[in-house]
Amino acid sequence: MDCQLHDYQRFSADWVLDHPYCGLLLDMGLGKTLSSLTAIEELLHTFESVDKVLVIAPLSVAEKTWSDEIEKWDHLNHLTFSKILGNQKQRLEALEKKADVYLINRENVVWLVDYYKKRWPFETVIIDEISSFKDPKSKRFKALRKVRPLIKRLVGLTGTPAPNTLIDLWPQIYLMDQGERLGKTIGAYRNRYFYPGQTSGYAVYSWCLKPGAEEEIYSKISDICVSMKSKDYLKLPPRFNNIIEVALNKKEEKQYKQLERDLLLPLTDSDVVASNAAVLSNKLLQLANGCIYDEDGEPQFIHDAKIEALERVIEDAQGQPILIFYSYKHDLARIQKRFKEAKSLDVKAGDIKKWNNGEIPLLLAHPQSAGHGLNLQQGGHIIVWFGLTWSLEYYQQANARLDRQGQKESVIVHHIVTRDTLDEKVIKVLEQKEKGQDALLEAVKAKIKEVAHG
Repeated sequence: MDCQLHDYQRFSADWVLDHPYCGLLLDMGLGKTLSSLTAIEELLHTFESVDKVLVIAPLSVAEKTWSDEIEKWDHLNHLTFSKILGNQKQRLEALEKKADVYLINRENVVWLVDYYKKRWPFETVIIDEISSFKDPKSKRFKALRKVRPLIKRLVGLTGTPAPNTLIDLWPQIYLMDQGERLGKTIGAYRNRYFYPGQTSGYAVYSWCLKPGAEEEIYSKISDICVSMKSKDYLKLPPRFNNIIEVALNKKEEKQYKQLERDLLLPLTDSDVVASNAAVLSNKLLQLANGCIYDEDGEPQFIHDAKIEALERVIEDAQGQPILIFYSYKHDLARIQKRFKEAKSLDVKAGDIKKWNNGEIPLLLAHPQSAGHGLNLQQGGHIIVWFGLTWSLEYYQQANARLDRQGQKESVIVHHIVTRDTLDEKVIKVLEQKEKGQDALLEAVKAKIKEVAHG
């Protein structure tokens, strides 16, 4: 297929060409993959300035999205690729294969670095969803940090660079510039721009920005990070967010309050114990969804309020396909038990094509596994969040499976929220985080008009 790049895509490709290390902080649907591949093709064959390229991506994206884009477009389909996936034997065979682009899932980055060590052969690296490297203590970050001096070109792609806090920025920018802008260590970065918020003795649980720090951080990274929001560049149909409230009955509300208060919910045959606040949060969200795992990992049914709300949404849709995001395996099991036509997303079984062809009326997906790179916009325009996620990144990416370029109808995003439970807090937190994210993206937004007139 012939490809005519949009102006913003050409700008993004040129940004990669002009910057040996950089970040494309592009909203979902703006074609980060296509822009990056266009730049790769030109670096490989027009300028002949790179040899081979390593792309690190979420598993489903490494398996399908990048190779699909290469095969789809005329100006890219001569590029050869090799997928470093599967068991060790398969990965080693993929490394032996001569190719222009090597694709690997982020979980195998540590293995790849350990395999090559100082013989690291990839001078050009693209990290798709670089925000997954936001933890400086993670093995994947430490591994890539080791070989970063051997990398001559590095591009970080994401739509959510700071999904929770600007603390998350340091590891991502470090992988780009090796500490040139925000400091060589996370400690130095924190001490310069933040002060301790919530503390207990010497332990710091949260960090707050110092006055003026936010603007200074944005300024520091603006020369290597280009940011674009889809609302500025895409003429997408409007998206509507809808809250569907459900309520617990008195017995269920009493169970919820007791679990919240005592960290222990007595059930008929077993007990559910929340040993700390994080576990308690998880348990409360489970209960809000209608089922909860006990100490033995067995699901214990509580209520069907969300199932009944989902049933009403399905009835109102009048046969239109619906994409449903669930949180727990017991959510999946209960939905499939009630709605026999519901299909759990299986990329390898060709479910993306079936969905886009209108062959799947109810598609069930977990936001963590379906949140990146899957193009589902041709199959429907209705999303239901049966269970909510704390992660802004997963939330935004999941919604962007339908709310993206190529969508012809208004996207409706339903959130089933159990009243007077943690569900309400999650919705508020996501809204607050999204505002903070927008501030970051706006702060380093591409000065395309200025460049065009300059």
